[in-house]
Amino acid sequence: MTAASSSAGLPAPAGGPPTPPAVAPAEPTPLHGTTLLLGTLALSLATFMNVLDSSIANVSIPAIAGDLGVSPGQGTWVITSFGVANAISVPLTGWLTQRFGAVRLFTMSVLLFVLTSWLCGFASSLEMLVFFRVLQGLVAGPMIPLSQTLLLSSYPRALAGTALALWGVTTLVAPVVGPLLGGWITDNISWPWIFYINVPVGLLAAALTWGIYRTRETPTRKLPIDTVGLTLLVLWVGALQLMLDKGKELDWFASHEIVAMAVVAAVAFALFLVWELTDKHPVVDLKLFKERNFAFGALSLSVAYALFFGNVVLLPLWLQQWMGYTATSAGMALAPVGLFAILLTPIVGRKVGQWDPRRMATGAFIVFALVLWMRAQFTVQTDFVTILIPTLIQGAAMAFFFIPLTTITLSGLAPERIPAAAGLSNFTRITAGAMGVSITTTLWESRAALHHAHLTETLVQGQGVFAQTLNGLTASGLSMEQALAQVNRLIDQQAYTRAVDDIFLGSAFLFLTLIGTIWLTQRPPRVPAGAPGDAGGAH
Repeated sequence: MTAASSSAGLPAPAGGPPTPPAVAPAEPTPLHGTTLLLGTLALSLATFMNVLDSSIANVSIPAIAGDLGVSPGQGTWVITSFGVANAISVPLTGWLTQRFGAVRLFTMSVLLFVLTSWLCGFASSLEMLVFFRVLQGLVAGPMIPLSQTLLLSSYPRALAGTALALWGVTTLVAPVVGPLLGGWITDNISWPWIFYINVPVGLLAAALTWGIYRTRETPTRKLPIDTVGLTLLVLWVGALQLMLDKGKELDWFASHEIVAMAVVAAVAFALFLVWELTDKHPVVDLKLFKERNFAFGALSLSVAYALFFGNVVLLPLWLQQWMGYTATSAGMALAPVGLFAILLTPIVGRKVGQWDPRRMATGAFIVFALVLWMRAQFTVQTDFVTILIPTLIQGAAMAFFFIPLTTITLSGLAPERIPAAAGLSNFTRITAGAMGVSITTTLWESRAALHHAHLTETLVQGQGVFAQTLNGLTASGLSMEQALAQVNRLIDQQAYTRAVDDIFLGSAFLFLTLIGTIWLTQRPPRVPAGAPGDAGGAH
């Protein structure tokens, strides 16, 4: 179930003659032996590389920001720019597949991903890096859905569940390896190499894919593209993301620039809604939101992913800036998140059609809330093991989060609407994730400023503990300026730690609140045991 589906049965271009009923092309014969193994390896490598790039930079943000002379908060643009561009290109996958063919498009996307990764490594300023990350996100859009499509075509129908489980595990291994690999590379080589490592992996994946699948190309046809809708989509998403990222630097609506971006985002979004609901060939089929399961399923998935991804980015930032962790040790603190996820995902994939996915997603949200509540108890004295335990538990929630919610979202839709629905749900999820990062980091700095003010309002020069601390620091050889800077650093450490606890606690309550939206959906029909599950939401 991806944005890349068979071309049969598509409507005729506007103004053209009616399209006669198309004869569905014969399904490609499954691969066997070494060819099947190499094909699975090629598609898994490409998927792994793509998902890895969404998490590998998380622990490297402080190093990137330091080298490029910007704040760590500005450095998060490296993550959000990729996410927003990726979200914009995902809905185009279906149209591009019909135009160029699945194999050609996938191979081209991998090669362009390699090129843009190489350019990211060469970036000498934040502006250059963000620009190349935008390009990287744009070309990465078709890779995830097409890898799943080609993988399913490689296996017999009876083994579709196995293929999807393999695909799901691949997308869960990458977030585990990402922080570890990114941290090690940043500490031992240099941050550009987190992008350079994509070059040999991508070239190998592209060569294997083209060599194996070029004779299994999907049918192509010329279709109209909704250029107005696409332009409005880019405009409102881009303006909204820029407003969220720049707001904290420009004092929000006190800035004419922020006001202008807010107006552009609002107007472009309103025009986008009107255009997409009336155009014959919309780039995004908004009428899907009339379906109850899709509307509430996509809402739950998107908001939950925004909370999840925002906290995934926030934790290593706090560890490195205020707890003295290196990029490698911060990566090790995040790595266990995938252990339970990898073990449980195949089970969830098999059982999601038999169990009630609403109960499975509810359990996941409760575990997410528990994990975030545990993190809300962190202090500046919290040790590595205490930080590790919630991360380990979170893996179980991840396994019961993506697949059941994706199953709910796509249930009850006609087969011909599944590609558009998968593209739209992925668009809302990825866009929400990028915005979640911006909102989370903004709230963190705002809450830290508030806590700093509260912590300093009782300090009086020459009195109490403040005076004793300054006397002790000056007695150890520091000047008064150095002693004051040291005290301010300690206050900041407390303020940012309390602020991160606020974010964790607020996110926990939001996860519990979201449970209500899950139960506004209807239970999908049961699937007989052995039928393939949908692992499409793993990324």
